[in-house]
Amino acid sequence: MGPGIVLSHSIAYAAHSRHRLDICRPAGAVAAPVVVFFYGGAWRSGNKGLYRYVAKALARRGYVAVVPDYRIYPEVRYPDFLDDAAQALRWVKDNIASFGGDPRKIFVKGHSAGAHIAAMLTFDARWLEKVGLNPGRDIAGLIGLAGPYDYMPLRDETLKLIFGGADRPETQPIFHVAPGAPPALLITGGRDRLVEPGNSVRLAARLVAAGNAATVKSYRRVGHYIVVAAIAPILRCFAPVLRDVDEFIAKTLQTPLNASLANAPAAPASALVDYAAPGTSGAAQAIIR
Repeated sequence: MGPGIVLSHSIAYAAHSRHRLDICRPAGAVAAPVVVFFYGGAWRSGNKGLYRYVAKALARRGYVAVVPDYRIYPEVRYPDFLDDAAQALRWVKDNIASFGGDPRKIFVKGHSAGAHIAAMLTFDARWLEKVGLNPGRDIAGLIGLAGPYDYMPLRDETLKLIFGGADRPETQPIFHVAPGAPPALLITGGRDRLVEPGNSVRLAARLVAAGNAATVKSYRRVGHYIVVAAIAPILRCFAPVLRDVDEFIAKTLQTPLNASLANAPAAPASALVDYAAPGTSGAAQAIIR
């Protein structure tokens, strides 16, 4: 794994063969922030081994990184993968201290379909309540990469099967936004043609309107897959994803976790920024004014 990095792989968090997770951590970590990463794949493909580079990158920056597998279509449909993700988070809450993580500093992160899963755990309390957790108490923050948060109506026939219809708003994270939500960092690519960037902008606007903290980072010349691939060392020149994640986590941990969000004033819209990646023209500017 490289100097100073320790991997624990395929730990069971529940009974199914896909109920396994990997943990990558700095050697000697003590009470480190925890990032649970849910990968994408349109809720029908993917495995944790493909995203070991994400876990390694996070561990090298001082986080305890957790990457769970979860059941996918056609074996399951909505909301079974949300139940799996909630069980994984319950396991992390109960056990991560033994791997050097702080169970009071758990961030959920995801790309594409995984960002949808992470956001649903964050904003729709039903899934975590099933396992005795509460998002306002047990999630320190949400980090979403190119997430489909407001994706209706569905046009893809397989997605209609997965979600039980073309237009079920209750399956969308934006539908569940309420005051008191954990802070959110929503990262998107200006050239994303698979999940249009408006998903992140609309979710951030809804969060801010409800009195929550939300920030959008839009990398203008980046597409759907580079948003996550830019975490890999060889592709970091395309977008400062890790830098922005570091800043978000550091800022979040400087303030009490979620307890006062319900009474906090709305975050200024100028906090929602459009980032011009290195080598591109244009300065950072507000995209919601």
